[in-house]
Amino acid sequence: MKPSIPKGTRDFLPDQVLKRKYIFSTIESVFQKYGYIPIETPTMENLSTLTGKYGEEGDRLLFKVLNNGDYLSKANEEALTNKDSQKLTPSISKRGMRYDLTVPFARYVVMHQNEIHFPFKRYQIQPVWRADRPQKGRYQEFYQCDVDVVGSGSLMYEAELMKIYDEVFEKLQLQVLIKINNRKILFGIAEAVGVEDQFMEMTIAIDKLDKIGEQGVLQELAYKGIEGEKSARILELLAIKSLDELETAFADCTEGLKGIDELRQFHQYADHTPFANDLEFDITLARGLNYYTGCIFEVKAKDVEIGSIGGGGRYDDLTGVFGMKGVSGVGISFGAARIFDVMTELDLFPASLANQVQVIFLAFDPASHEYAYQQVAALRAAGIATDIYPEPSKMKKQMKYANDRGIPYVAIIGDQEVEDGVISIKHMASGEQEKLTPEALIKKLTH
Repeated sequence: MKPSIPKGTRDFLPDQVLKRKYIFSTIESVFQKYGYIPIETPTMENLSTLTGKYGEEGDRLLFKVLNNGDYLSKANEEALTNKDSQKLTPSISKRGMRYDLTVPFARYVVMHQNEIHFPFKRYQIQPVWRADRPQKGRYQEFYQCDVDVVGSGSLMYEAELMKIYDEVFEKLQLQVLIKINNRKILFGIAEAVGVEDQFMEMTIAIDKLDKIGEQGVLQELAYKGIEGEKSARILELLAIKSLDELETAFADCTEGLKGIDELRQFHQYADHTPFANDLEFDITLARGLNYYTGCIFEVKAKDVEIGSIGGGGRYDDLTGVFGMKGVSGVGISFGAARIFDVMTELDLFPASLANQVQVIFLAFDPASHEYAYQQVAALRAAGIATDIYPEPSKMKKQMKYANDRGIPYVAIIGDQEVEDGVISIKHMASGEQEKLTPEALIKKLTH
């Protein structure tokens, strides 16, 4: 049988792994600089933890894990007979693969509330799974790099998180547009139009605006029962670009005015620090996840057509569903898979990533190979990434191996090198060759 992997997943070759680690380490260094600390949560969560937190579409995209053993022994027989998968699932599956890192984090905070200190600033870099249709920039298994703070309602943290976005992408040399909105402003639109009871349906439709256009949104709204003057008015409000103009339109919208006030508080912090990337108010930004209650964010790459490469927002009520009321949180996520694809397309990875091994030893005969192995040990002890070809085979074959791996220096050992106690070193790019003592070679490669 021909080997394969599940759709929406990928193997990563060594150079790709090194590039991903470069992204992760860059992100992690900024997280730590801003005072965030790491946690980890299990790959699987109870389905009761995950369901109902992401909206109808999110629940549909959850990967379910079958119960251990004979999972059909306790299956809902009526649902099984009727092929009703929605009713059958709870009886054969109690666990699911995590859909994101935020809901597991909320569960973590509730379970460990007596062991952590508030405000609790955490970051988490782990894979998540979504049963989405694979396409460019969209995978069923991918890493998220999340940073959140819970236990404070201060809008200072929104500004801090936007600076984290800005600094990470500046370090990665990736030009982005950081979009910001507030869910209360979106609720203000629902208030102004009189569809407060259909707020979620409205936001799900608005969230698709950049994909399906205005006519598509009108059709989506009509399907949800929002049409005529109401849907037209929604589009009118979505065309507003400034908070001042929006304030006039929201004269009688209590929640909408709160959203405007929160964005102004955010800018009181953010506007006093320089940004390398553009920060833009976008009233159409909806972030379809149910748990957002305040400011919301999304990051788009400027030079590549791809979906968002980051997003997040404030979620005042998330821990409440796990029995811990009154704990506000805000966080953002980096879409590492898409960032990888964008940086690959734009050729932004440092060339040095491919050359982790600095020098490889090649030998002509068994005695030379033993001598080479001793020198390898000395270089490794000095902290130099060093390799050795496993046997003294034909030199052409050994040199091809070194060249194929892109190793910058080749150390060639023969009878004369063993007798003189030296190492013949060749720089592969320039062709320059010289003979050095082991001590001199260590000095050359560490300076």
